[in-house]
Amino acid sequence: MSKISKLFKGSSSSSSSSSSKSKSKQHRGGPSPQEAIHKLRETEEMLTKKQDYLEKRIEQELMIAKKHGTKNKRVALQALKRKKRLEQQLTQIDGTLSTIEFQREALENSHTNTEVLKNMGLAAKAMKRIHESTDIGKIDDLMDDINEQQDLAKEISDAISRPSGEMFDEDELMAELAELENEALEESISDLPSAPAMKLPSTRPSHRTTTKKRVEDDDDMRMLASWAT
Repeated sequence: MSKISKLFKGSSSSSSSSSSKSKSKQHRGGPSPQEAIHKLRETEEMLTKKQDYLEKRIEQELMIAKKHGTKNKRVALQALKRKKRLEQQLTQIDGTLSTIEFQREALENSHTNTEVLKNMGLAAKAMKRIHESTDIGKIDDLMDDINEQQDLAKEISDAISRPSGEMFDEDELMAELAELENEALEESISDLPSAPAMKLPSTRPSHRTTTKKRVEDDDDMRMLASWAT
């Protein structure tokens, strides 16, 4: 009971002045979202510890019932009754924890949404203040000045990068370069070694072959003449 009283009435160790201030604040508008979330977390921790305690007690009562089940039924029944009451308390705490957790999450979400909306409102006001001090006509004039200065800078850059001094005809230079390349090609061809002359075999039959052929023809003619006579 002391923990519950401390939870809802505040810490007794705080000074009287701070306690009176917090009480007057609570009477005026209630606790802040951060304070309420903090209190809910403390309650969750307290109930979780209570759960652990009850679970250990239930295990102890169950061991007592098993130990005296055959020897002393009265003691065993009393242990089982205590176990049932502890289980009921544990079930109630489970439900309470679920409710507190839901309430804490809802409060955290509401607080987050409130802070987000507040910051978005501040940003909207800042943007409005900036736009109120901005003249659209001046922006147009400023953009015209910027474009004009950019065009001027481009003209200056082109003038600086333009070659100065003597100007030559591009086509004339290309024609002269082509002529030099042709002369260099002719000189490289003339410097190549000439191919050695090769004597091709004559296609006319030799005198010896002609005479032999003629003798063979004469023999054939004489043989034909003898057959005829």
